[in-house]
Amino acid sequence: MEDLDRQILRLLAGNGRMSYTDLGKETGLSTSAVHQRVRRLEQRGVIRGYAALIDYEAIELPLTAFISIKPIDPSQPDDSPDLLADVPELEACHSVAGDENYILKVRCASPTALEELLARIRAKANVSTRTVIVLSTSYEQRPPAV
Repeated sequence: MEDLDRQILRLLAGNGRMSYTDLGKETGLSTSAVHQRVRRLEQRGVIRGYAALIDYEAIELPLTAFISIKPIDPSQPDDSPDLLADVPELEACHSVAGDENYILKVRCASPTALEELLARIRAKANVSTRTVIVLSTSYEQRPPAV
C-alpha cells in the first residue's frame, strides 16, 4: 500500500466525513485524485464503510462491559457467535485464545439490565460467563497506525 493511501486512511479514520477537498489539502493531491484513491480503497475492501460515533450516555446506554464466555459442554458445536448474533446489546464478539472462547463487548442501561443480559446469553448459547464492567474509557476507536 502506498504512503498516500495510508495517509488518506489515517485522515478518514480520524474523521470519516472529511471532504475530498480537505483530504486533498492534507495530502497534496487534487480533489479528483483523492476521490479516485478513496474509491479504489473502497473497492478493494480496505475501507469497509463509514459509521457515526455514538455517545452511549446520551442514548441511555452508559454501562459498558466485557463478557468472556465458554461452553458449558465443550463437546457441543462452537456456534456461540451465531446463537448470539441477534442480541442487540452486543457491540462486538471476538474469538480469543485462553480459558474462554469469546469475549463480548456489550452496552447496557444499568447493572440490572446487564444482569438480565447475562441470563439471556447463558440461556441462548449454553455458556458460562465472566464479566468485567468498564469504569471509564480513556480512549476508544483510535485511528490505526497505518
